[in-house]
Amino acid sequence: MIFRQLTHDDLGCASYLIGDEEAGVAAVVDPRLDIDEYLRLARYLGVRIEHVLETHNHADHVSGHGRLVAATGATIHIHRDAAPDYDHEPFDDGWELRIGALTVRALHTPGHRPEHTAFALIDRARSDEPWAVLTGDTLFVGDIARPDLAVDTEEGARGIFHSLHDTLMRLPDTAEVWPGHLGGSLCGGPGMDLKVASTIGFERANQELLRIADEDEFVERTTSALGPQPPNFRNIVALNRGPLVKESVEAHPLTPRQVRQARADGALVVDVRTERQFDEAHIPGAVSITARRAGFGSKLAWLARPEQPLVLVGRDDGDAVAAAHLAGAVGLRNVAGYLAGGMTSWREETLDVERTERMTVPELHERWERDRDGLQILDVRERSEWDDGHIPGSVHRPYHDIRGVPEGIDPAGPVAVVCGSGQRSAVAASLLQALGAGRVIHVVDGGVPLWEREGWPTERSVTS
Repeated sequence: MIFRQLTHDDLGCASYLIGDEEAGVAAVVDPRLDIDEYLRLARYLGVRIEHVLETHNHADHVSGHGRLVAATGATIHIHRDAAPDYDHEPFDDGWELRIGALTVRALHTPGHRPEHTAFALIDRARSDEPWAVLTGDTLFVGDIARPDLAVDTEEGARGIFHSLHDTLMRLPDTAEVWPGHLGGSLCGGPGMDLKVASTIGFERANQELLRIADEDEFVERTTSALGPQPPNFRNIVALNRGPLVKESVEAHPLTPRQVRQARADGALVVDVRTERQFDEAHIPGAVSITARRAGFGSKLAWLARPEQPLVLVGRDDGDAVAAAHLAGAVGLRNVAGYLAGGMTSWREETLDVERTERMTVPELHERWERDRDGLQILDVRERSEWDDGHIPGSVHRPYHDIRGVPEGIDPAGPVAVVCGSGQRSAVAASLLQALGAGRVIHVVDGGVPLWEREGWPTERSVTS
C-alpha cells in the first residue's frame, strides 16, 4: 500500500498520496496548488493518479485539483453537499472507493463546513478495520477545527461536536489520525501541534475538548475565544468551487521605473526579504512580509485585496517568483510582477529608499522607564494576547487591522511597534510608514512575552 503525507509548510496544510503499488493506481487527497511533487512521486512509484478526493471546499488555500485533472485526467470526488461548479463524482456518507487492496470509506463529518468528510483507510490485505483516518479539518493533533467559516458559529460547533463524538471517536483507538492541517494553520485553534500524526486513542485521552460530553458546554468553549476570520476565505472558497483553476500564478520581471509606476497606480508593493534587510533599506511605501519564514501566505492574505495588483520585491528574482507562487496558493492571483534583479537593481539606479529604526526589548524598556510620555507603544498582537498582558500605556491594534494610523497614536511622534517576537511588528511598522507616520521603530528580537519574563510591569485587560 502507498501512503505519503506532503506538507505545505508556509500554510500548515497537509495532503496525501494514497494507493496500491501492485494495482498501479493512486489518489491524491486535498491537493495543494503546486502538484509537481504528486506527479514526481507517482512516476517514482509507477502508479497512475486516477482519483482526487476533497474533504471539503477549502477556505485557506487554493486546491490543486484542477491542475491534477489537467495533468492526469483524474476524477474529482467530493461530498454531494459541496455542490461545486466543475465536473466531479459526488458521494454520500458511507461511500467507498477501492484502489487495489486499499478501501477508502467516506465519513461525513459536517461542522467546519456542511460538506466536510473524513476518509477512513482500510488495508484489506491486513484487516477489515480502519488503520487510519484522514480527518481533514475536523480533528487535528492537539485541537479541533474552527466552526465559523461556512455557517453560523453555533451551528458549526454543534456539527463538529456530533461529528467528533458520533463518528470519529467511534473509530478504534489504534486508528491513526492524519489531519489536513498542522500548527500554524488558520483553520484550527492555538492547540494545534506541529506533529504530523496521532491516534484516535491518544487524542481522546489528551484533548480536553474531546472529553467534554455536554454539547452546550462544548459549544460555549469552542465559540468563546475564536480568533478573527481571515478576510480572504470567501474568495478562496469561490475559487475552489470552480470553475477549475488549471494554471499557476506567473510573475513577470519589472524595471524599477515600472515598479514605481505600479505603486502609483495602486499596486501593493510587498518586500519578501528578511525584516533586517527591509529595515536597512526598502522602497518607499513597501510592506514587509518576509517569505523566509512560515506564514507568508497567511499574512499576505490578511492585507491584500484579491483584486489589488501585487508587486513583489526579493533579494533576487528567485525569492520573488517563489513568493508569487505562495500568493497564488492563497487565492491572490493578480501579480503584476516582481522587481527584476531584486532590491539591488533599485539601489543601482540610486532611487530613494526608506529605513526603519530598530530597537530591542531591553532598549524599549530603558526608553519607556526614562520617557513614558515621549514614546508611544503600539501592540499589534491578537486581542487574546493583549488581554493576557500588555505594556502599560500601550495602544492595541492587530497588525492585520491597520488601515490607518490607529486612534491614540500621534503620527508625528515616535511610535515603537511591538508584538510577540518581532515578526508581526515588522509588518505593522512597514504599514505605519506607508501610511505616513514620521518615526516608526520596529521592536526586534522578542516582544511582550520577553518583557514579561524579565519581570517588567504589565497590565491585563478586564473582561466580562
